[in-house]
Amino acid sequence: MSIFRAAGGAGCHGAGTARLQERENTATLKDMKKIAIVGNPNVGKSVIFNSLTGAYVNVSNYPGTTVEVSRGKGRFGDAGYEVIDTPGMYSLLPITEEERVAREFIMEEKPDIVLHVVDAKNPGRMLPLTLQLIEAGLPVILDINIIDEAERVGLEIDTRRLEEELTIPVVATSGISGKGMDELKRRISEYKAGKAISIAYNETIEKCIKEIEDQLKGEYIFSRRAIGLLLLQEDPEILEIVEERERTIERIKEIISKIKSVHANPFHFSITMRRQAVAGEMLKHILKSRRPDRVSFQEKLNRMMINPVTGIPILLVAVYFGLYQFVGVFGAGTLVDFLEEVLFGEYINPFFIWVFESIIPWPVIQDLFVGEYGILTLGLRYAVAIILPIVGTFFISFSILEDTGYFPRLAMLVDRLFKKIGLNGRAIIPMVLGFGCDTMATMVTRTLETKRERVLATLLLALAIPCSAQLGVILAILSAKPLALLLWAAVVTLVFLLTGFLAARLMPGERPDFYMELPPLRLPKLTNVLAKTVSRMQWYLMEVIPLFLLASVLIWAGRLIGLFQLVIRGMEPLVKIIGLPEDTALVFLFGFFRRDYGAAGLYDLQQEGLLSGNQLVIAAVTLTLFVPCIAQFSMMLKERGLKTTLGIILFIFPFAFLMGFLLNILFSFLGVQL
Repeated sequence: MSIFRAAGGAGCHGAGTARLQERENTATLKDMKKIAIVGNPNVGKSVIFNSLTGAYVNVSNYPGTTVEVSRGKGRFGDAGYEVIDTPGMYSLLPITEEERVAREFIMEEKPDIVLHVVDAKNPGRMLPLTLQLIEAGLPVILDINIIDEAERVGLEIDTRRLEEELTIPVVATSGISGKGMDELKRRISEYKAGKAISIAYNETIEKCIKEIEDQLKGEYIFSRRAIGLLLLQEDPEILEIVEERERTIERIKEIISKIKSVHANPFHFSITMRRQAVAGEMLKHILKSRRPDRVSFQEKLNRMMINPVTGIPILLVAVYFGLYQFVGVFGAGTLVDFLEEVLFGEYINPFFIWVFESIIPWPVIQDLFVGEYGILTLGLRYAVAIILPIVGTFFISFSILEDTGYFPRLAMLVDRLFKKIGLNGRAIIPMVLGFGCDTMATMVTRTLETKRERVLATLLLALAIPCSAQLGVILAILSAKPLALLLWAAVVTLVFLLTGFLAARLMPGERPDFYMELPPLRLPKLTNVLAKTVSRMQWYLMEVIPLFLLASVLIWAGRLIGLFQLVIRGMEPLVKIIGLPEDTALVFLFGFFRRDYGAAGLYDLQQEGLLSGNQLVIAAVTLTLFVPCIAQFSMMLKERGLKTTLGIILFIFPFAFLMGFLLNILFSFLGVQL
């Protein structure tokens, strides 16, 4: 049997409506051709996107989801193009939310070109998706990216022969260095659809596909053959679309049911294995491998990062310098001290107080702006002087590690441990993001494959992952007492692991598998690090600072009508039980508005000398485990629903104070004095 068969047609394109949310001129974008960049995660799609679009970029959530889609504009030849960087996908048969969004984009917005970006070092794992895209009748250009890394490890790809085999344009690029980008832009501007091809499957599958194709009369963006293959693999979204457009859906179901009864293996398995076999056969003639003279330092470092014996010390070094020294000591120490004590303490706050006391005769209004919990003296001071430098230094550290390609290797390193708590290595991404912002991380849990994983990750984020601002303040408070800091970290880590371990055994659901592409290790590029940091800082300035100012207004209003005093009095017995002074009740109330707001309040109490070393550790542990802030709570409601969210909160609230109580009892029993 030959590898390819003549296609029965490229399929008809439905009239999908473009969903544009950017601040663009709609008429102008409507006239532009559309390029969708698709491919696996970690293959350099974003770098290619940035190279094609320059500075004309807008990032927004795809309608109806929290998955981000980047859009930009470029001009190649005489034509203007709208370029869209879609979420990572491994197949047209989606598993994750990102894959669903990527496929939905293709089906609804009907791009003029589908630019499939693959990693030149791993073409065998990625060409099956190329074959799927071609078989679906889509206008595909194949971009073999990171070609310089492939050449460095001794791989050579005959792109001309591959182009002949696939009958689509094939270009080799290096998005980082710019190699091949001019050629890619030229091929985009000169693109013409080639001859459609499709893979020849076994006789049973081919017969079934033919019968389904004969029944399909509606119009689809994918070829009828591709629709038939997806129906055979029991794709629920495709089935729903077909039910809307066909009158003979019952006949199609009968065909599938009948063929399933005589087919030994699941159709998905047979189809996937056939595509992989075709890709492998093709690469025998196209891919040449020569062993490099010696193992490169990059490859040695790569192996060290994923080996537990060497990977854990590397992780500890990254945590020590990236989080403790840079975020904790420099960000939460040096920068906060200067901004909070010098800039605000000696200049800005005294100036604001003088202005408002001079021109505003009403004490209640003065209190709103420059009182103890005023918008300017508390809200602005906390947001700019205490939280901004901590968040900023965290985002710099995160961007550096992200740009080096370290995070996928960290995912492989922790996969075995995470399996014990019901997750897999992929969950390390939202967990690490949680150290930046738990609200953002809760949204990113959508990338996890099963509902069970998403609920577990949401629980652990809400319970035991402090955001960067909260973490930075706690590091600043406890860094003078290394033993206190070690105890806090040990307790929170133990809670994280024990809660995950028990929840994974009590919670029903499918256990996760793990698969992730490893991008090449490289030195971080300053422009990339700065661009990512600036983008995330813009998010902070636009989203978080207004929340701090709003929190000041709510605190002022709550104090004015006596509501907060009532809540604080209700919490005072709880803080006394765990051995803390009554003043810390206000800290926990602040923590509900913003976790970092509560941590900053704890910072103030520590500066005033109101907490002993033991009390600092108890307060830090309890506050870390305390209920999530309003923003994270809202995201949990959106992602997990009311029932799950309330269940998580009803567990976390008493559990946090129980841990504080047990820690206080343990300190007293052992006679510990920190």
